[in-house]
Amino acid sequence: MWVGVAAALLANLLFSVGFVVEKRALSGLPPLSAARPWQVLAHLLRSPLWLVGAGALGLGFVAQLAVYRTLPLVAAQGLFVTGLVMLLLLSPVFLGEKSSGRERAAMVLILAALVMIVLSLRGGGEAISHAAPTPLLLGICVPSLLLGLLVFGTAERRSRRRHRMPTAGVPYGVAVGFLYGVSSLAIKGVAGLLEGNGLGGWVLAVLGSPYPYLLMCTGSTGLVLSQTALQRCRASLIVPVCTTVTFLFTVAAGTIAFDEPLPEEPLRLALRLGGALLAVGVLLALPRHDEPPAAEPTGPAPRESAPHGAAPYGPTPHPAGGPVPVPRPQARTKAYGPTPLATDHRTEGTFHVP
Repeated sequence: MWVGVAAALLANLLFSVGFVVEKRALSGLPPLSAARPWQVLAHLLRSPLWLVGAGALGLGFVAQLAVYRTLPLVAAQGLFVTGLVMLLLLSPVFLGEKSSGRERAAMVLILAALVMIVLSLRGGGEAISHAAPTPLLLGICVPSLLLGLLVFGTAERRSRRRHRMPTAGVPYGVAVGFLYGVSSLAIKGVAGLLEGNGLGGWVLAVLGSPYPYLLMCTGSTGLVLSQTALQRCRASLIVPVCTTVTFLFTVAAGTIAFDEPLPEEPLRLALRLGGALLAVGVLLALPRHDEPPAAEPTGPAPRESAPHGAAPYGPTPHPAGGPVPVPRPQARTKAYGPTPLATDHRTEGTFHVP
């Protein structure tokens, strides 16, 4: 059990470091577009810093193999969710992404979820499923991949519209989350094939299963989509959304495909599900948009005050910032009668009409 917990924490650290390093590298690259995948790949492979981040993510996926071999699916995913705390700690230091008060409170609640999930693992002896029927697995994964691509394509079309609202990271995170969810199921299947096979038998079993081909599809597609999304949006916004969708999809689809039972003891079941729901609830409550910067005043420059008793020359500034024309002088009347005043245009003076 403790080996799985340690491997999950190590995977969280590697994933967080990988995302931060990749985001730092992407800020120095030209704008990426998922419509030109080969160009995206060429830009990424020419960046040494990005290769370091990709290497950290690759090691994180290797650590996941140990997690899925020793921990149940729900517990493993719950521990992976807690990696958000590491990301929120690293982002302000290395990316300059300031954490809000809600994000700092989320760290405390996610740590509480981590403790609940770890306590639910005490006692051991849980059944861990390692295989899933291929037709059922493909029937879940293929539509999910298509849905992720559809969501990403819709977000791309909306981002190219004129007079659009600022692009949010939520649809990008949802799309990548579906791809990573399929990848998690494939990794669990590869880990299950290690059971009772030597190295040669394991290689043959893996090649004869759908798992490596799912990983190739999610790896290549997810690489282009995730890096495009990560370049455009904050890492501390993209990753929480992606993690939430990955968690929900993997737990729901994986429990069906691998037929993995939950703990029978009421206390352990409550801790397991309560910790998972708390982690998901915290992620869903995180802010999805950056706070807008304070608006600068856009009104006209302050005018010099006119002498006492004199009207200012030209239009008077309006409180809302726009000019208001000065009204023309109105004709006056005598106090004792309605005789108007006429204007002499030669002298611009006034005289009484007898």
